[in-house]
Amino acid sequence: MIEAINLSKTYGSDTVLNIEYLSIPKGESFGLVGNNGAGKTTFFSLLLDLIQPSTGHIMNHGVQVNISEDWKPFTSAFIDESFLIGYLTPEEYFYFIGDLRGQNKADVDALLDKHREFFNDEILNGKKYLRDLSKGNQKKVGIIAALIGNPEVIILDEPFANLDPTTQIRLKRIIKELADDPEVTILVSSHDLLHTVEVSNRIVALHKGEVVKDIATSEETLKELEAFFAV
Repeated sequence: MIEAINLSKTYGSDTVLNIEYLSIPKGESFGLVGNNGAGKTTFFSLLLDLIQPSTGHIMNHGVQVNISEDWKPFTSAFIDESFLIGYLTPEEYFYFIGDLRGQNKADVDALLDKHREFFNDEILNGKKYLRDLSKGNQKKVGIIAALIGNPEVIILDEPFANLDPTTQIRLKRIIKELADDPEVTILVSSHDLLHTVEVSNRIVALHKGEVVKDIATSEETLKELEAFFAV
């Protein structure tokens, strides 16, 4: 379970996140939505200990993330291209992440082969550095790298952005397959309400750093969210 407790982040007099309590049970497919500046990336950055909370803390499977690194072996994420190493090729990067997560070359190759369709023959064997790939192809690399080592918590920030429609459809299949595993918790944030609803069994909406909607996904969820954001 992931828990945010009395969590806030302020910059000067500006409070960008303020969550009294939020829990995400193990095995949940969790969607986080909101407009620009709502606090989505701030929440993920706090969850990954990339920034320090102003108050409160986050627990990840019983580990307080800002005082212990014991959550790192079972948690992975792709937030943006800053997670990549630009002077490596995709293959070099995948094997580097694999080594960090205790995976040998055969383990990594098996995962890459499984997701060959997602790459659409644009990633592997191209002899390009990651810095020279398009934003969309960089995102493909980052997403699949986040799956190396069978993590129990997977965090994806705006995974559908910069992907073409075919790749978005393939990504939704990947996320849904992961969501079928009761041991895997998936957190996805996106501006795209439709995609997020389709891959999540629970949606939380943030507005100015606060939780304004927390709903189990149903046939009415998309309409409810569209009505809320249309105001």
